[in-house]
Amino acid sequence: MKLLTLNVHAWQEENQMEKLEMLARDIASERYDVIALQEVMQSIDSSLVKDNIKKDNYALVLLELLKKLGVEDYDFVWDMAHYGYVTYEEGLAIISRHPITSHESFFVSDLQDMHNWKTRKIVKATISYEGQDIQFFSGHFGWWEDDIEPFKGQFDRLMQYIPEEGLSFIMGDLNNDANVCGEGFDYVKEKGLYDTYELAAEKDDGLTIIGSIAGWDDNEAGRRIDYILSSKPVDVVQSSVRFNGKETPVVSDHAGVAVTVKL
Repeated sequence: MKLLTLNVHAWQEENQMEKLEMLARDIASERYDVIALQEVMQSIDSSLVKDNIKKDNYALVLLELLKKLGVEDYDFVWDMAHYGYVTYEEGLAIISRHPITSHESFFVSDLQDMHNWKTRKIVKATISYEGQDIQFFSGHFGWWEDDIEPFKGQFDRLMQYIPEEGLSFIMGDLNNDANVCGEGFDYVKEKGLYDTYELAAEKDDGLTIIGSIAGWDDNEAGRRIDYILSSKPVDVVQSSVRFNGKETPVVSDHAGVAVTVKL
């Protein structure tokens, strides 16, 4: 099974459509089984297509580009977490080429004010993969020391939704650097979750942001803040950073993380 997580910084990138097309070509080539996306936006004023999905929803446009490449077996779920960048509804998506048997979204922040960008939600999807149901969660969390919506409380709420039985993957932007001791990354492992990067037999440096970006304005060094976590120890063949300008092009202010897991 191949998994990908990426904070796409939707509709905020220069040469946005070119970058979207590059992402679509990578997905068509790599054939990820499940993809978790964060900062997935659609315009407030755009027209509804189906349910809560509007015409310019980033994930919908991505799937339309995939269809133009002859790839038609992906489906997705999306929900809004809050309003972002004045004119957008910002949310999270899970894309799968396997049947999505159920899905839901829920708040993990105390805040539930959609006009406050620190309001946080999780999108969850149950996906049928080779006869077993696997739970996937796409999340974008607050910072460890945030004075309004700290990471710890949000992750505690998420843990209430992760079933003890079966296998779950938590994918996304944790906004916590793996190389900082005593903060979010250590807390995640204390909760009994496994970092697929640490489990991987083959891996690179894992760094997903380089330099200053929104929320990490003083950042100079590379940081590993995007993760694929599992609720059980799994056999991870490889973990690699995607879209960092090395073997794959830059498509966002974050790089993505891809893992190959033997189930």
